[in-house]
Amino acid sequence: MRDNRRVQTSKFLSVRALDQLLDDLGAGAARRRQLAMVRGELERALDRGALPVGARRSLRRLLEEEALDPYVRLAESGTLRHRRVDGGLPPTSEATNEIRRKCIDLLREALGLPALRLGGGEIALQPAPEAATLSALSRQLDQYLAGAMSPAQTRLTALLAVELDTAARSGELVELRTTDLGEENTAVYVERRPQGGGAIEGEWVETSALTRAALERWLDVRKDFVRRAHGTSKLWVSLWMNHDGVLDDQGNTVIRPPGMPLEENGLITSYRVGRLRYEGLRQLLPLKLEQLRRAVDAERQRTAA
Repeated sequence: MRDNRRVQTSKFLSVRALDQLLDDLGAGAARRRQLAMVRGELERALDRGALPVGARRSLRRLLEEEALDPYVRLAESGTLRHRRVDGGLPPTSEATNEIRRKCIDLLREALGLPALRLGGGEIALQPAPEAATLSALSRQLDQYLAGAMSPAQTRLTALLAVELDTAARSGELVELRTTDLGEENTAVYVERRPQGGGAIEGEWVETSALTRAALERWLDVRKDFVRRAHGTSKLWVSLWMNHDGVLDDQGNTVIRPPGMPLEENGLITSYRVGRLRYEGLRQLLPLKLEQLRRAVDAERQRTAA
């Protein structure tokens, strides 16, 4: 949202961290305007003292249900409007309410938190790709491996190949380490983390020839970035300087060098950006990584039956 940056910095550390998060989201113009609406409402709710005190300093606390529940109630009542309508502050429309809820879940997802779907009941799952689309995606990734790729495309190709084999959740993918790879990348060890909580169960998954080749390319690229950042065993690492959304007591952003472990919001952002950037992916990848995961999971279950 750099083209819509505010002239004055917020007095709340959490909102300043939110601004940093919004800067990194690869959203379109319409979604950016919607996110800016939510950002403004959250700041006005904090200014009114309507949210928990901890939400003033921590972005994670600001996006927790304890803060979001009173925020949504106030926002839907119209109290947090930034300008009056016909001299008053009427309740916001159901369409605006739905947009607000979607933006909240988008922000939570970017921070690695599960969706809440506050106030709107259960939202229907977005459609998952068909089996034929998954096959076409494999062929597209194989074409990438036949040519030159940037570090970002190399990482995304390996990430998608691993996803096609494992149906791992984003939180499971981001926890993978190089030590979770079998000899010559012939298998990957995934710790299954149930979305609603519960026991973590590990599983070795045999990899395809595509995934083995993609991982080989990525590991070759990865080693140079990791060497510069003094090493990590995490499989997915950052390629540029970035921040983790946390501000120190002086409100300064903590900068992380390239080669550091990729966090879940960074992994999700790389998926969204890559979907739009690399030829052929927009037609093959759904909007969200979770939709792809569900499609792969359904195909794995079908072939195992």
